[in-house]
Amino acid sequence: MPQANRLVLNTQLVQAAGRGDAAAVRLLLARGASADAGREDGRTALTAAALGDHVEAARVLISAGADPDPQDQANNNALLVTGETGSVAMLREVLRAHPDLTRTNRFGGTALIPAADRGHTEYVREILKTDINVNHVNNLGWTALLEAVILGDGGLRHTEIVRLLLGAGANPTIADRDGMTALQHAQKRGYTAMVKLFKP
Repeated sequence: MPQANRLVLNTQLVQAAGRGDAAAVRLLLARGASADAGREDGRTALTAAALGDHVEAARVLISAGADPDPQDQANNNALLVTGETGSVAMLREVLRAHPDLTRTNRFGGTALIPAADRGHTEYVREILKTDINVNHVNNLGWTALLEAVILGDGGLRHTEIVRLLLGAGANPTIADRDGMTALQHAQKRGYTAMVKLFKP
């Protein structure tokens, strides 16, 4: 196939994936588009599907061998964006492709960290079933546990996330750059239910 034709098909594939048009994705792959097709900024068809939470389109791409790890210029990839969207269905789909759990976003965080600070409880529960590093420290000097307290609202969702993280081995002694631990932040904010979770 001429290179120009393949480039057109690849561009169309990324667009179709971003729209969630699984039928078009199948057709374009059959016509010779690459499952790893990407835009000039590095965003792949799979990442485009993940951003839109288009699970069926992602399933087609992954079944065709799409690599989940390539990151675009914003450091996003298929797994990392699920941490932001909180889509458990998409997470499960991307995990079928055996992604690199150590890849980090523009803030130096794994997929677990934004999920924790945004209150995506079920997502956190699901990703903690993997080997993701629960104590990874991002560029801000924060772990998922610290972010769940510092950026959370102290409500039921974030309190449950703190419980899940501690149960998965999150180290409560890791402090931020000011020397404050997650417990100290919870105490400072008056998050009584969270504080109780740190007690032995």
